[in-house]
Amino acid sequence: MAATSELDRVSMIVLRYMRRPIFVLILVYAVGITGMALIPGKSADGDTEFMSLFHAFYFFTYTATTTGFGEIPSEFTDEQRLWAVFCLYMGVIAWLYAIGSIIGLIRNTHFVQALSEYRFSKVVKQISEPFFIICGFGDTGSLLARGLSDHHFVGVIIDRDPERIKALSLRDYNIKMPGLCGDSSAPRHLVDAGVKHPQCKAVIALTGDEDVNLKIAVMARFMNPDVHIICRSTSPKHEEHLAPLHNVTIINPFEIFAQLLSMAITAPRLHNLNSWLVRAKGVRLGRPLKAPGDNWILCGYGRMGKWLRQYMKLNAIEPLVIDPNLDKDQETSCFIKGYADHGTLERAGLTNARGIVAGTDSDSDNLNIMMSAQVVNPTVFTIVRQNHHENQLAFDSARADLIVQTSLTTGRRILKHLISPQIQQLIDYLYEQGEHITGEVSEQLSSIIGDNKPHLWCVTLDRPHALAAADLFQQGCKLVLRNLLRHPSDRDESLACMPLVIIRDGQSRMLPSLNEMVFMDDCILLCGTEKSEQLLGSTLNNSYTLHYLITGEEKARGYFFLLLEEKRERSQNRST
Repeated sequence: MAATSELDRVSMIVLRYMRRPIFVLILVYAVGITGMALIPGKSADGDTEFMSLFHAFYFFTYTATTTGFGEIPSEFTDEQRLWAVFCLYMGVIAWLYAIGSIIGLIRNTHFVQALSEYRFSKVVKQISEPFFIICGFGDTGSLLARGLSDHHFVGVIIDRDPERIKALSLRDYNIKMPGLCGDSSAPRHLVDAGVKHPQCKAVIALTGDEDVNLKIAVMARFMNPDVHIICRSTSPKHEEHLAPLHNVTIINPFEIFAQLLSMAITAPRLHNLNSWLVRAKGVRLGRPLKAPGDNWILCGYGRMGKWLRQYMKLNAIEPLVIDPNLDKDQETSCFIKGYADHGTLERAGLTNARGIVAGTDSDSDNLNIMMSAQVVNPTVFTIVRQNHHENQLAFDSARADLIVQTSLTTGRRILKHLISPQIQQLIDYLYEQGEHITGEVSEQLSSIIGDNKPHLWCVTLDRPHALAAADLFQQGCKLVLRNLLRHPSDRDESLACMPLVIIRDGQSRMLPSLNEMVFMDDCILLCGTEKSEQLLGSTLNNSYTLHYLITGEEKARGYFFLLLEEKRERSQNRST
């Protein structure tokens, strides 16, 4: 329906813009053809004759286009030639006017926008696989689109900036990502993007304006009560508005980083595992960060600083806060009002501090704080906040222990929700179990995957995704997880993957044993390599491979071999 309305809009603009040029052309053609047909001419014999309407139309057509094939059907009289001269100038002027109008129509912003919306809605309407709507194609949206592409999921993108949408077509994604330049909070653009499409799995609000994100969430909920909504928000007021909405996930990058830093302090192995699973740059299993457990300095007490202080206090850490915008009632021994310059940092005890956070909303101020910290106390644990992606090279050169990029933090957490929502349940489970269990899991993953990048994916044991396994369950056979994860070419080897979670009847089974039975409709979260996902997919949909992995015997294929197998079974039955 959206595509039809956009087509109507395009047609309306074309008709409105080209109405006058079309009328001019019709009028000029009518006058020229009528005059040519009414003016008498002479035949080769000298008799008076009149040109037919067809010949008049044919003559005027090539005259108006300045082609000039000649005089038909016989030589013209002076009156006819005079009228032909008039038709020539009149037709050329009319066509120049019409062509100019066509060029103006093509350059008309409303026409271009309507045409792009029609093409966009048509492409979205033809999507036959699950997809996600990304509202906002800034740093976070770009990172999320890359992650979806790596997992072969379609992202439908809306952004106000035409340059970002143009850049979208130049990205080397594994799968086509349709994009529209427009207001993502406008209901008609959300409809064009497929918010009512049966394959739409989530609407993700990632614009730079949190009021717009709230509006997107509300509009999407009214238009599709069941679609999952993911909204980036750092405002408590907006979170209160979003909380009553059904099936809404609120992503606060500052709270998420505060949780991660708290994890790095209290559970460094788990923090290392979590960072490795999301492919954080430079992270290797078995090499956790050594974040200090006391004596911290927080430079900046905005949204990020308040969350960090809240989680530090939960771990019995009272940081010293430096900020120029503190209230008078906050000026205590734990707060210093002023800018975090070199002198203020020395007075705050930077020489003896064990950790410092440069968390202001200015990249230059944060880099200056890092420079002072590395000069005064080279051994201090440094965390720096990066606000703008274009300053990446400068922050890489700062050699901080942790770089806070809100876009990266947000993108990774959203990708977790979309691709493998069970992974966060596993992280929470490991946090409760303790660092010893986390260390064992890390060692297993390291031995299985090695130096390869971790790849997370979910497998559902149902007929659409695992045809061979579904047939096996239907026959009443049992299937052990170990057999499922054998290598299809050699059952004595295992695939380079490890099961992390099994979802069965809405219940999560963490870190399942390879000897555990699996059943129909089980959803298994695995971590391994991309190649292992391909091999497992072929196993689940090939009854011959699955039979070999379970029994160790090659199942006969083809008519001839099936005949031999049947003959062998008959001979065995007779002998018994």
